[in-house]
Amino acid sequence: MQTKQCYRVVIIGSGFGGQCAAIRLQEQGVTDIRLLERRDFMGGTWCQNSYPGAAVDVQSPLYSISSEPYAWSQMFAERDELQQYTNEVIDKHGLRDKTTLNANVKQVLWNEGDKRWVVETDAAGTFEAQILINASGPLSTPVIPDFPGRDTFKGKSFHTNGWDHSYDYRGKKVAIVGSGASAAQVIPAIAGDVAELHVFQRSPHWVLPRPDRKFSPFQRKLLGIKLLHKLLRWTIYWSLETRVIGFKYSKLMLDLVAGRVALKTLEKQVPDPVLRKKLTPDFTIGCKRVILSSTLYPALSRQNVSLHDKQDGISEINESGILTTTGKQLDVDLIVWSTGYDATDGMISYPVIGRDNKSLADVWSEYPRAYLGTTIPGFPNLFVVTGPNTGIGHTSAIFIIESQMKYITNSVQQLDKLGKQAVEVSAEAEDEYTQMVHSEMEKTVWKSGGCTSWYKSKSGHVVAMFPGFSFTFRRLANRFKAKHHLFS
Repeated sequence: MQTKQCYRVVIIGSGFGGQCAAIRLQEQGVTDIRLLERRDFMGGTWCQNSYPGAAVDVQSPLYSISSEPYAWSQMFAERDELQQYTNEVIDKHGLRDKTTLNANVKQVLWNEGDKRWVVETDAAGTFEAQILINASGPLSTPVIPDFPGRDTFKGKSFHTNGWDHSYDYRGKKVAIVGSGASAAQVIPAIAGDVAELHVFQRSPHWVLPRPDRKFSPFQRKLLGIKLLHKLLRWTIYWSLETRVIGFKYSKLMLDLVAGRVALKTLEKQVPDPVLRKKLTPDFTIGCKRVILSSTLYPALSRQNVSLHDKQDGISEINESGILTTTGKQLDVDLIVWSTGYDATDGMISYPVIGRDNKSLADVWSEYPRAYLGTTIPGFPNLFVVTGPNTGIGHTSAIFIIESQMKYITNSVQQLDKLGKQAVEVSAEAEDEYTQMVHSEMEKTVWKSGGCTSWYKSKSGHVVAMFPGFSFTFRRLANRFKAKHHLFS
């Protein structure tokens, strides 16, 4: 019989969200911490996603933990460098010794009598914690569409989230299903090495050039100076923050500035009018994630690459490949699923049972919602990192994560200050906040831009994005309002 493992704080997930939580709590003197990681390695997204071409699409000096400067080799870091950075942060703060690997969470249950969370895992035993932080992230549960005959395919297939590096795709006939952010990185990376590449696009994305650059050795040394690093971060931050004006307040600005650049890029890089038409979106730029790439369009224009749009989509999968809706059989060796994640309705992949045996799945049956995207009435001492409406389409997600950390650490400090065991947001405060978020969302391009995207839940509510400036969210998160909370 396994011994029950008890901690002040249990953090589920070891990516940037889990790392930030552990670092900030330790800074506050909370050291009785345990991180649970379902995989056999730490690091989250940038250790899991190892597909060819994987790279960040936010400038690396900003897409990093504010207290952990790094001498990046280029403006948009590639996956290997991001993994190296992540591992250095983990080691610097001694997080490996505080982590249990292969700890896949089956269920979490609130014990009202003890005022503690009980965390059940598949193979790592049971954990108890006063404070539970879910940092599994929205991009942790891959989705593969259930096309007819999918299981009959006798070739190789895998999701970009679990790229099989033992398989040699060079010289092979390959199909990639999906045309979003991951596909836009994979396609240019493999197009020159495969015999044929068939790209299945449900709808086109707006594409803007990626303003990347290599840093010289001298510039990298400068990046290691905290003051200069901070100055660069804030320069990048404010240049990106102006995009919200377009996302929320001015479709005209979006069309005149970003839309015009995107159309010029498309015209310049795709000379074939038929292909160009297939790649031209019919919705406002910004409605779904904008792709930053200077190599995607040239790759799609190669002779060995075929783009299949919704008029020529997948009818079924069979033993040898794909039958399209126009009746064409495409025999392929490899199918790569670049079909995204259950990032909205499936934001937390395991059952969460709160006070009075209340299920989070039932509470979120219409759509996921939370106060500051972080706490939910009826679920004391539970904090969700990158929860509902915390996504940010124009800047670094880590900026929002760090804002949430301020709220979480303030909550823990309040418990200690008051000598209480549990803190819970009131239903009134959560409802007021949620109504504000969705009222503001009506003004945004994500709601009215004319597209279907993963930003929306099945209900039609935009639940992935925060409808405003990131500094607005930080201001709200920085101010812990005791009147909005219940203590016991």
